[in-house]
Amino acid sequence: MDREHVKGAADKAKGAIKEGAGKLTGDKGMEAEGKIDKAKGIRPQRCGGREGCGAGRR
Repeated sequence: MDREHVKGAADKAKGAIKEGAGKLTGDKGMEAEGKIDKAKGIRPQRCGGREGCGAGRR
């Protein structure tokens, strides 16, 4: 596991925690931030340091 995979996993976990806390407290802003953080963590976790991974996909 390289640095990018670890960073992706950390962002994904951070996002899940924020999203859960937002749902629990009813804070829609925190819930949205959590979803964004989770989405940020998916690509680095899948691709790592590979160039062009996922480029051009829609």
